[in-house]
Amino acid sequence: MILVTGGAGFIGSNFVLDWLSGVGEPVVNVDKLTYAGNRANLAALEGDVRHRFVQGDIGDRALMDSLLAEHRPRAIVNFAAESHVDRSIHGPGDFIRSNVNGTFTLLEAARGYWSALEADAQAAFRFLHVSTDEVYGTLSPDAPAFTEEHVYEPNSPYSASKAASDHLVRAWHHTYGLPVLTTNCSNNYG
Repeated sequence: MILVTGGAGFIGSNFVLDWLSGVGEPVVNVDKLTYAGNRANLAALEGDVRHRFVQGDIGDRALMDSLLAEHRPRAIVNFAAESHVDRSIHGPGDFIRSNVNGTFTLLEAARGYWSALEADAQAAFRFLHVSTDEVYGTLSPDAPAFTEEHVYEPNSPYSASKAASDHLVRAWHHTYGLPVLTTNCSNNYG
């Protein structure tokens, strides 16, 4: 069992569909269903007992604690985020609430859950944080591709909020030992 957040969005829903068709391991899928989440993306999973959809917010600690206790996932895959650069310019507060505060709340729930696991389950557990390459700034046409060694240079409220969430994830690993992975995906289309 894995817990996926933001699993009704474009990238998250495709991950869930691919995961269930390829791996087949059950998924608890939490999505707030804001402008970016669409239940129709998951229509193919209606009636599939391996998929449980929960409309909820990663910033709701009680909900996250409850889902972790009930389903006992071996991993959390965090796609949940406000993600439109233009929207972040006109309404940055939502981006801070979701991408920074929401990630903090999810990390704290994950840490509480993970710290109570048996040693072998702790060793196998992973928190995968899905971020963006926009945390590295703007890439000119003739510049080499970004790598994980590039300095963070966010240029919008969106990229700054994602950079902050990346730093929180890293800090939870270094401070508490939470086993984490962060990906910095480029723009996706389809």
